[in-house]
Amino acid sequence: MPTKPSALLYVAFACLAISGYASTASEPDEQPAAVQPSELGLPDFTLLVARYGPAVVNISTKQNPLYGPQDFSAEEGLAEDSPLYDFFRRFFGEEGPLPEDGEDGRSLGSGFILSPDGYVLTNSHVIEAAEEIIVRTSDRREFLAKLVGADERSDMALLKVDARDLPAVQIGTAVDLEVGEWVLAIGSPFGFEHSATAGIVSAKGRNLPTEDYVPFIQTDVAINPGNSGGPLFNLSGEVVGINSQIYSRTGGFMGLSFAIPIDVAMDVVEQLKDKGRVSRGWLGVLIQDVTRELAETFGLRHPRGALIAQVLSDSPAAAAGLRSGDIVLAFNGKEVNLSSSLPPMVGAAKVGSEATLTVLRDGETIELPVLLSELSEEEPEMVMAGQVEQAAADRLGLVVEDLRPDERERLGIEDGGVIIDSVEDGPAQQAGIRAGDVIVSFGSKPVADTKGFGELVEHMQEGKPVAVLIQRGDGRMFYPIRIPVQ
Repeated sequence: MPTKPSALLYVAFACLAISGYASTASEPDEQPAAVQPSELGLPDFTLLVARYGPAVVNISTKQNPLYGPQDFSAEEGLAEDSPLYDFFRRFFGEEGPLPEDGEDGRSLGSGFILSPDGYVLTNSHVIEAAEEIIVRTSDRREFLAKLVGADERSDMALLKVDARDLPAVQIGTAVDLEVGEWVLAIGSPFGFEHSATAGIVSAKGRNLPTEDYVPFIQTDVAINPGNSGGPLFNLSGEVVGINSQIYSRTGGFMGLSFAIPIDVAMDVVEQLKDKGRVSRGWLGVLIQDVTRELAETFGLRHPRGALIAQVLSDSPAAAAGLRSGDIVLAFNGKEVNLSSSLPPMVGAAKVGSEATLTVLRDGETIELPVLLSELSEEEPEMVMAGQVEQAAADRLGLVVEDLRPDERERLGIEDGGVIIDSVEDGPAQQAGIRAGDVIVSFGSKPVADTKGFGELVEHMQEGKPVAVLIQRGDGRMFYPIRIPVQ
């Protein structure tokens, strides 16, 4: 039997919860349907579901079987036992085998009505390769939808149905979301329409390998195949995100779900309405995370910022004078803590606008103005971290040679650099450097040839890490090498 202090605790918790939610309550016909606390102080989502559930729709598509969902492992070269095998499989691709030859494929997903005149928002992967898109409302009406536009980089698609006076959601903002805050998802998991699941915000600003330009909201809301494209609500009944991806080894919910912030989505919506496509700012650099070892080599007290591994030719970054080895600490005054924070900032900037970069170069902080141009579909992703495996002279365990003319042409290196012929046991091997890599710079100094490289290594201090810029294939990345103290 509960003791008296326990009962008082429940009463106190309920009173605190009621007072906390009272400020968000409002008239149901004029403002968002605020969630009210239950008797135990936990949120009661019944009013929210009743008010905005009808604005959530089920989306089905008729697809050409030649362009249906493909096996993720085949596309990415991942084995089934890889921890990333199921990580980014799209929801409709997990619902079963592809149709037989001659049959039409169908995908199921969710979406929600943005305005009474028939604009509907969903994920672009839900309607990918669709020949026909059908939107079904909660009262069983069906509409043939027209695709206004889709943006693969943000995984958003805007649809339009020919209808009036439709129930619509209330748009909020993800900026004010806090980790630990309650959120609710409504969608059609596994084809079960208008299912509601609740949880909390687990993290904000998550950047995933498949999308550089979306700072995802991570939640523990139960999201499953078919929820994709559905809304994520806050306690005030406002849409704060679009459920998009899950982490799963089984195809079902495992406690990690990711939603696109509604602020990002609405910017995409406006651009799709205006011109049918999305424009993003482009800087023209490849970046990587600053590790603890690299922070030490560049004179940072702790790891932060985005380390520029490569500046692309004929890019805004090149025109602004950015260099390989610069560390971007802030973009337009907004601090860059992780390398993954920079791409969304650049992508959200207006094309043709001038941005100010705060950069650490040779131990000094400088500010560089850069005129952003438009990101094209052909441009490479901005973040390199994780795409190249991390991490001459007997001290390093390397045998190096000067580059031949044919190697320079193949690698696109006009001058300087030495190619690694072999790697023996030593600091370079421990750092992850391989035979065939090209050493471009050593300790922020360019490597001209094998003689120059030998001189740089000769003056390398024991116990102190040095940042070595390596080109592997078409990409470049810094590796920290440290000579052990004898």
